[in-house]
Amino acid sequence: MGAGDFHIDFDDIEKGFGQSTALYPGIAADENKLRWGFIRKVYGILSVQFVLTTVVAGLVVLSASVNQFFQANPASVLVLAFLPLVLMCPLYAYQQSHPLNLILLGLFTVSISLSVGISCSLAPPAIVLEALLLTAIVVVSLTAYTYWAAKRGHDFSFLGPILFTSLVIVVMFGFVQAFFPLGPISQTIYGGLTALLFSAYIVYDTDNLIKRYTYDQFIWASVVLYLDILNLFLSILQILRQSNN
Repeated sequence: MGAGDFHIDFDDIEKGFGQSTALYPGIAADENKLRWGFIRKVYGILSVQFVLTTVVAGLVVLSASVNQFFQANPASVLVLAFLPLVLMCPLYAYQQSHPLNLILLGLFTVSISLSVGISCSLAPPAIVLEALLLTAIVVVSLTAYTYWAAKRGHDFSFLGPILFTSLVIVVMFGFVQAFFPLGPISQTIYGGLTALLFSAYIVYDTDNLIKRYTYDQFIWASVVLYLDILNLFLSILQILRQSNN
């Protein structure tokens, strides 16, 4: 495929939300209709999550009392770092139990939003806005590309083992950075590697959304994409903060 052959038809994507465009070759008409309904549900939940994150993170950034509380209680920041990991276990186990799944999803989103707010409060507002804009551009571009590629029969399931191994390495490197800081250059490299990793995860998980998630996994699908996008944002924010410093 040459560079001139690449073209993303945004009209096709828009029509797809009207259930008229086949998501990938060979999909049956009824399956295609159900899959588009599932995708709309996931993106609807994801939109609510990001609205909630914006509100909660904004309150953390703008509220002096909240900032003072976290500065006076550094242990609470550590608790917030691990709380989402704890909540993910029951969220995965009860993802199909309504309304418990929505309650757990709300708690999970708020707990992460508080950590995002703390990270944003450490950066100048202009840097935060730039990180938001860059994240939005990357997410929209990668999402559109994945739908374009899926429609033409491309598959990204092979990325699963590669990304998981890379994630383990990045997490281990993050722990080393936390306890034995290696300097601003290594932090910038870490941010760049993390941004690349979660950019690839957006493609991989969007491809799963199109082809592999079952129709009752809409909660978990939204959680996975939510984490991909937030981690990408935090990685870009870290890179910009180091560049600014």
